[in-house]
Amino acid sequence: AMAKSLDNSTDLPRTFVNGKLITSDSKWWCSGFFPGTLWYLYQNGPTEELKAYATKYTNRVEDQKYTTDNHDLGFVIYCSFGNGLRLTQTEGYKEVIVQATKSLTTRYSDKVGLIRSWDWNTAVWQYPVIIDNMMNLEMLMWASKHTGNKRFADIAISHADKTMKEHFRKDFSCYHVVDYNANTGKSRIKQTWQGYSDPSSWARGQAWAAYGYSMMYRETGKKRYLTHAENIAKFIINNPNMPEDKVPYWDFDALDIPNAKRDASAAAIMASAFIELSIQTKD
Repeated sequence: AMAKSLDNSTDLPRTFVNGKLITSDSKWWCSGFFPGTLWYLYQNGPTEELKAYATKYTNRVEDQKYTTDNHDLGFVIYCSFGNGLRLTQTEGYKEVIVQATKSLTTRYSDKVGLIRSWDWNTAVWQYPVIIDNMMNLEMLMWASKHTGNKRFADIAISHADKTMKEHFRKDFSCYHVVDYNANTGKSRIKQTWQGYSDPSSWARGQAWAAYGYSMMYRETGKKRYLTHAENIAKFIINNPNMPEDKVPYWDFDALDIPNAKRDASAAAIMASAFIELSIQTKD
């Protein structure tokens, strides 16, 4: 029924609220996740029907390849077109991913050495970078390999290195947002936007970090990324506020633990990171 109601639309399913379908357009940062999930289902049990739906919903986010006003292109395009390309080698998908990569790199500043995350809240921030941005580097690494353009990889490595230096605390937990001086590249504010407080550890942020550095080790073979991923993993595993079932509270420092809400998305990202890390680490 859901598929039928969306057949003549350009929207994507987002969630259900009280049984009612809520949709999104391609601009929403999670728009690539539904087509990406369809591709994973297709990988697991390939049918022509699944492939048709995966293709159809993937095409609905293609217009985002020209987006330059936010950093979420990796999420939107690589989850959808990236998985589609990996499984079907569809001609034309490569071009979409390369164009998205070019768009994403317009947000990089050589002065700062990072990809800028957001363009809003300019009264407070000059050049904000969020830990989530680690997830978008995977597309850059792919594009660098497949076009031979070394600059894409250089940008990803610079971003990963500077984030490693500025976003993390002594215990390898991370801030959500670090704002930089746009001219000098020096960090000027370290805070949260979605976490409980500036010094707290927002669970999904720790998950982005664990996945991001494990992925960067896979893509570059640079030992510093593996060590960093292992340290982040230890912070997560050994956290006294991690519940028995390993689905974290939305923030490891939320005031109302154990009654705080859990974050199943953070748990899923952590699971993905740990599966990858388990193949990479000697531990």
